[in-house]
Amino acid sequence: MTFFDLARRNVSRHWLRSSLAVIGIVIGVIAIASLGIMGNSISLMFGDMVTDVGDTIIVSPATGVGGGKLTERQVNDITRAVGSNVAIPFSTNADKISVGDKESGVMIYAIPAGDIPSLLEVESGAYPKETGTGCLIGSQLAANSKENGLKLGARVRIGGETLRVVGVLEERGMGFDINPDYAIVVPYSWYSNHYDEDMYDQVIVKVRDVNDIDAVKESIEQKMNRREDVVNVMDTRGILESIFAAADSITVFLSGIGAISLIVAGVSILNVMLMSVTERIKEIGVLRSIGTRRSEVMRMFIYEALILGLAGAAIGGVLSFVAGYAVTAVFVGNPDYLFNPTSLLYIVFGMAFGVLTSVASGLYPAWKAAQLNPIQALRHE
Repeated sequence: MTFFDLARRNVSRHWLRSSLAVIGIVIGVIAIASLGIMGNSISLMFGDMVTDVGDTIIVSPATGVGGGKLTERQVNDITRAVGSNVAIPFSTNADKISVGDKESGVMIYAIPAGDIPSLLEVESGAYPKETGTGCLIGSQLAANSKENGLKLGARVRIGGETLRVVGVLEERGMGFDINPDYAIVVPYSWYSNHYDEDMYDQVIVKVRDVNDIDAVKESIEQKMNRREDVVNVMDTRGILESIFAAADSITVFLSGIGAISLIVAGVSILNVMLMSVTERIKEIGVLRSIGTRRSEVMRMFIYEALILGLAGAAIGGVLSFVAGYAVTAVFVGNPDYLFNPTSLLYIVFGMAFGVLTSVASGLYPAWKAAQLNPIQALRHE
């Protein structure tokens, strides 16, 4: 067998192994990018679900105090304690409602009519009046109007009394204070008369400047809990930080799983490059015998590993975009999260990690090739 026949056979074998190595890089890049995108999308979803609560303090009765309710006097004390910030008391209850011949269960929030605009935005219609019989419905209730009959202008019967839907609320997302998207909001005066109740469940404090949250909390504590614990005071910042920290941990964990698959692909490239060195010993001997330097031989193999990494990263990047779209659509339910810059960065990160892994895997085989003795290489069988 001539030298050229041997070279052709080695090239054929090397091409097959290189193709398998590139496929490994592609799979690794897809794994890192798609799992990272999924974790980041979960974080973005949490962010959307807990909107507009970072400036909120929630005041609730201490356990075993006042039957779990806040009196009008206590609400007034809280209002004075928060100064120029807005204190919004509310009560809540679950009840059955009827719209025409359709009956369903729903959550009811009772808020003084004058405070509703400070907490909730109306998408269509108007705010109810304190002395009227109007109510607001959440965005999701309005979206399901075919099933429940709730829409702007509809008549709602609750326990023998009728309310008219005067407005539809903007979507607010999940909060730590109230969740009105699937609820009905009524003026507190109507609620108090209907349920014969004159106390409140909680008070929501909207702080104008988030930097003042600690000072406002301290003011409420000093006013209300001077002698004994009458109320519990909680701000939403700590909860939000915990949620986002958990979401970030999920993202890192999922990306780590993808990185493991890419490292496995790197081992495959290492094996390919070592086999390449073994099969091309005579070729390396010829190159060294005609004056090729060790550094040049080393660069030749590193460039080969780099090309494998670039090819795998390029293909993996394109497929990662497709996989990321599918992941966000199926597992998160909103493919738009893919187009967020923080999500797209995971594709770039996956591609870069794939290239670096490939190059790192080629370093030892390249060094080994450069250290071959040209005379011994030419004698190799």
